[in-house]
Formats: sequence, C-alpha cells, structure tokens
Amino acid sequence: MATLPFKDAALVKREELARRLALASEPCPDDARGPRWQLLLREFLWPLEPLRRKMGAPLEIAPARNPKTVLVLPGFGAHPIRMRWMARKLEKAGHTTKKWGLGYNLGATEERFRKVEKRLVDLHERTGEPLYLLGWSLGGVMARELAKAHPDKVAKVITMGSPFSGSPRANNGWRAYQAIAGHRVDEPEIEAVVHEKPPVETVALWSPRDGIVHPRSACGRPGERDRSVALRCSHMGFTLTHEAVEAVLGELDRD
Repeated sequence: MATLPFKDAALVKREELARRLALASEPCPDDARGPRWQLLLREFLWPLEPLRRKMGAPLEIAPARNPKTVLVLPGFGAHPIRMRWMARKLEKAGHTTKKWGLGYNLGATEERFRKVEKRLVDLHERTGEPLYLLGWSLGGVMARELAKAHPDKVAKVITMGSPFSGSPRANNGWRAYQAIAGHRVDEPEIEAVVHEKPPVETVALWSPRDGIVHPRSACGRPGERDRSVALRCSHMGFTLTHEAVEAVLGELDRD
C-alpha cells in the first residue's frame, strides 16, 4: 500500500507528458507559416554576435535626456541573463533596468502572469511613476497585456520580435510552446485579445530577417500598435546587436 502514492504520481507524470506531446504534435489548423527554414537556421549563429560586435564599430551611447525605469521581460524559453548585455547598455545611458523576477519564461500561464503583474505593481509603488516595458518575443506579448491591465502604471511598451498580430502559429516555435507551456497558443490561460493595442504608446520592433516569428506578426497592423520600426537583425539578435540597442535607446529618449 505504501507504494501506491508513488505509482499514482508516476502515472500522473506519464499522462501529463503524453498530453504535452500530443499538443506538440497537433496539425496546424490554419495556413499560418513561420519564417522560411533558411532564416531559422541562421538563428543558431547567435553565439557569434559578441564577436561581430567586437569586429564592428564601437557602440556610442549618449546620456539619456530623461532617464527611465525599464522593466525587462525575456522571450519564451529565455532567462533574463539573455537580456543582460542590452540592460547594461541601457543603464550606461542612465536608465534603470529591472528584471521581471521569474527566471526562465516558460509560457504565459496565469500563475506566471499574475506574478509579473505583482512585480509591476510593486515597482510602480516603489518608483512612484509609470514604468517602461521592454519585452522580447513572448515577453513583449505579456508586456502588452500588462499595459492593458494597468495602463496607469505603464508609460510605454516596446516589443521586440513579439508575435502579437495575425495567427499565433505564424512562427517556428508554437509546437515547442504548447509542449512546454501545456496549453494551446490560441487558448491562453489568461483572458486576452492579443492583437488589441494597449491604451498606452506601443512600439513594435520587427525584422524581415527574423527566423522565429513571421515579420508581419511582429510588425502588426495599423491600430494594433502606434508605430513599427524595422531592424535588420535575427530574432536572437534583438537582444545582442548594436542596432537593437540603438533602437530601444531611441524609443526611450522620444519621451
């Protein structure tokens, strides 16, 4: 009898694994497609970005005219450390960056969203002013939803390669997302109409060279964001290139 709880737990784990594998194996119910495979393969070259930075011209960072507090949200499957280099550049300009405090981003579950929501509220109370949200990929989608829920606490949303427009399967990562997050990309655990623009200034950084998220999905349509800015980096390059840092610094200095 003492072994029954162990067997039950093992059975539950197997059933959950089977459920997640089934989610990852689902056929695409629409004709959405992610970027072509050649661009996807280039994403695996991201470890070379630091070398490319050293070989290129140095990044000149001017002092911020009006330093901001920036809450940084990582992309799906990424840890905040992946955005540390960019955060340091923003801090060099005089801005204050804050981590989201949740470690790896393993999906927009209700529990994870409520925790980052609490983080936003706490930071707003401590700083006494609206924050700027900088979200990479899925982090940008979550930033948009945070701004919808708390428009009084958010001054601006900047997304980087975030799939907020069109089909949620217009990317090369939706199967992995369903397997890891445990829910379908078009059935989030939080109530959300992802394409709707937050009631604060919202800027979408996107790239035609993105190998993960389709450019149209990250750029968005008029009315789904206030402005869009095209870069020439890969999806991974949104947090690793001089071009992306300059674009973010430019957006922070517009206000």
